[in-house]
Amino acid sequence: MADHRPTLGPASFWTQANALLRKNLTFQKRNMWTNFRLISFPLFFCVLFVVLQNLVDSQLNNSDNRCGCSCVETNRNGQCQRRECGLEYSTTDQASSCPIPNPPEWPALLQIPGPNYRAVRTGSLTSADLPNESCRSTGSCPTTTFFTGNNQSLGEILTGSMFSTSINFNYSDLLGSLATSVLGTQTYPQGYNYLEPAFASDLPIYNVQGQCTSNSTFSIVFNQSSIAREQVVTCARGLYLWRNSSSEVNDELYKGYRKGNSEEKINEFVAAYDFLNSDGNNFNVTVWYNSTYRNYSAGLPMSLLRIPRSVNLASNAYLQFLQAPGAKMLLEFVKEMPKPETKLRIDLSSLLGTLFFTWVILQLFPVVLTSLVYEKQQKLRVMMKMHGLGDGPYWMISYAYFLVISLLYMLCFVIFGSVIGLKFFTLNDYSIQFVFYFLYINLQIALAFLVAAMFSNVKTASVIGYIFVFGTGLLGGFLFQSFVEDESFPRGWVIAMELYPGFSLYRGLYEFGQYSFRGNYMGTNGMRWGDLSDSINGLREVMIIIFVEWLVVLFVAYYVDQVSSSGAGKSPLFFLQKFWRKPALSFRRPSLQRQESKVFLQMDKADVNQEREKVEQLLLEPSTSHPIICDNLKKIYPARDGNPEKFAVRGLSLALPRGECFGMLGPNGAGKTSLINMMIGLTKPTSGTAYVQGLDILNYMDTIYTSMGVCPQHDLLWETLTGREHLLFYGRLKNLRGFALNQAVEESLKSVNLFHGGVADKQAGKYSGGMKRRLSVAISLIGDPKVVYMDEPSTGLDPASRNSLWSVVKRAKQDRAIILTTHSMEEAEVLCDRLGIFVDGSLQCIGNPKELKARYGGSYIFTMTTSSNHEEEVENMVRRLSPSASKIYQISGTQKFEMPKQEVRIADVFQAVENAKSRFTVFAWGLADTTLEDVFIKVARGAQAVNILS
Repeated sequence: MADHRPTLGPASFWTQANALLRKNLTFQKRNMWTNFRLISFPLFFCVLFVVLQNLVDSQLNNSDNRCGCSCVETNRNGQCQRRECGLEYSTTDQASSCPIPNPPEWPALLQIPGPNYRAVRTGSLTSADLPNESCRSTGSCPTTTFFTGNNQSLGEILTGSMFSTSINFNYSDLLGSLATSVLGTQTYPQGYNYLEPAFASDLPIYNVQGQCTSNSTFSIVFNQSSIAREQVVTCARGLYLWRNSSSEVNDELYKGYRKGNSEEKINEFVAAYDFLNSDGNNFNVTVWYNSTYRNYSAGLPMSLLRIPRSVNLASNAYLQFLQAPGAKMLLEFVKEMPKPETKLRIDLSSLLGTLFFTWVILQLFPVVLTSLVYEKQQKLRVMMKMHGLGDGPYWMISYAYFLVISLLYMLCFVIFGSVIGLKFFTLNDYSIQFVFYFLYINLQIALAFLVAAMFSNVKTASVIGYIFVFGTGLLGGFLFQSFVEDESFPRGWVIAMELYPGFSLYRGLYEFGQYSFRGNYMGTNGMRWGDLSDSINGLREVMIIIFVEWLVVLFVAYYVDQVSSSGAGKSPLFFLQKFWRKPALSFRRPSLQRQESKVFLQMDKADVNQEREKVEQLLLEPSTSHPIICDNLKKIYPARDGNPEKFAVRGLSLALPRGECFGMLGPNGAGKTSLINMMIGLTKPTSGTAYVQGLDILNYMDTIYTSMGVCPQHDLLWETLTGREHLLFYGRLKNLRGFALNQAVEESLKSVNLFHGGVADKQAGKYSGGMKRRLSVAISLIGDPKVVYMDEPSTGLDPASRNSLWSVVKRAKQDRAIILTTHSMEEAEVLCDRLGIFVDGSLQCIGNPKELKARYGGSYIFTMTTSSNHEEEVENMVRRLSPSASKIYQISGTQKFEMPKQEVRIADVFQAVENAKSRFTVFAWGLADTTLEDVFIKVARGAQAVNILS
């Protein structure tokens, strides 16, 4: 491995941002097919709407729905010479599309409840002046109107003159006669007045009178605009009831509000009047009327309301009070504006697009969420951070990366929808759409960053994300929309529901759909900026909510990320850390710490004690040449699920100079990986600390990362990036650039045998386990890190690759401090300058391999294999050679003995074996010095035995 030392120090903010951006673009290029599938989702809905729109248009514009025509002149052969089209030749279904240059004049009517729905005395309406419920069986229930005010006597005078006691029709002036009467109908009004539905149905028209007589019901023939129809006029007795206050009126109107047949909203009362402070000099009146009728088929939020007659009745009554009983302001008729021939137009994208387009836009949420959680689950975020990527560049590039993808997604969506002609996009102002979509996708990305902190598994995050998508659409379509359209529902509660981001998106799309639907139906434009000031338009409040939530959620997401998701995390008050943290290069410890260390001196081994004293001495110096100093480092995992607390690391003190490779040996669960995790910032120490390059890991981990390399126990790689692309990315994070970067990458690939045969440009997901380990080692060493941690780097390697890797590590340890964990004693002897054996969280011994073998291996291992019936003779021979020998292994004639070196001469052993061969058959024998493996086993068993006894 070549020594690539950057000359510019730690990578700058923009260098780190450039490295991450290049990596993301490469990653994106490898996922073109995934991007195509993502974009095809909204395109599918757009094409589906076009197909359905064509089918609907073909049905709406057939001859049954176009203005009716008839032949008015034929030739001798019976062939039509002239055809005329118009309202008079049309059916009811065709009439709506006909031109009406001179709309008919219709009498002004009241909205009268049907006989079965008129107010009577019930369990909820208990007023004694209401009629008994028995009137419904005979159809004689009166039509009730309330009145109130400051002057009851004046109110009684005014209401008494509102109804006539008789009616005289002049059929030569039918419209004028109807205008002098108080007519009403239970027929529901429409959104236009070209055809009054009361004169096109079989339901009767009611004539409201003070009293009904036997001749009060009669028929009239109404002839208007070539429409001739006989209509029954039935008397309905009018009943005016006084109430003491407007609150009483409100209460009874509310109790009389109910749903009739087919869930139509009706009211049991005709109207109500509050004459306020009216007297002989002032006339002030408030009129209550029924405004609950809807007409969705016409694409209008509300139908026309029959209130002109209610206002006219009150005005005429006051005029008669001032003047004379015959004084009247005649309301002769109401009339619609002229209209040209129209076609029935229903835009499905506007009608149904709110729900489906909500799903289309929300689909980006689980995409961003799973991408963030994937980096967290695979520990790729932490891996990047450990190699010098700061939080600032990560957030800036990641956010901008997702924002650009979202913008491209939305642009493709809007552009394609506009190209194929969806009115949802073409009628509404594009600038409003852009602002709304831009604000929401920013909120959506910020929300994904926040939610990602709560998950560590991609599958779980994906399921929750798609539940959010489909649940939001369904709740918006079947719950939230009904509240928006219900004018009686408090607006404050609607705004509160819009604080949920999914509902704010749904409300914005709902407004676009409503405006484009009406614009298409009426042949006008959709939403424009001026429409945001309309009281019924909720888009302005939605955009304000989204903008504020975007800023708040982004801030909270960054804070939560710093506290919980960034390696070992930070204190909740990390932003105040600069006010209390110690200077970077201050090693002096408080006296209490030194007292605590003295306790350990009495308990540990001599070599461990010596290392602890060395650490304490180094801590008292103003500076040191040791890149790594561990000072009484402890890690205790708390009790969980009924298990006691676990001591993973028990007061480790260790100092590593430059150029040293320190090997950590120990059985599984001894605490080696826990120590590495503390040193690289994955977990926080329970107590104690460590210094890397003179910086405390508790306070300066972000700075330490810039000079650190890590080869984790498990390979942390992007499956779709190649080995070369991994090294380019991490090399840029270490401030390598240009020729130096390319040279470092090439030499790194060669050193770990990944350069030839196109392996360097193969995606890491296609690497074998050994190739991934070699790549991880190359990543840990690129860019001249001063401190390197390798957790079992040779796991899964074949012998040739392992030897090649050892050569790389031996060259790399020059001027570096390396901590290496391994289960291979051979690897430890080859690579490590010093070894430490870890058992149950404690350092049992420390020294170079020769020292440890000399200290713990003062014996020979004698092995002999014979037939089973000669085992006793072999054991007797060994006892004569070494009375203190101990048998450590026996099976099927093979025995192994440990003989102290001071009791044995090698020549005597050879002589004894030769004598034995003359007495019985010896299949195999051997005499070996103690190996490092024997030392490890001996120390580990001894320490575990002591722990069990204690």
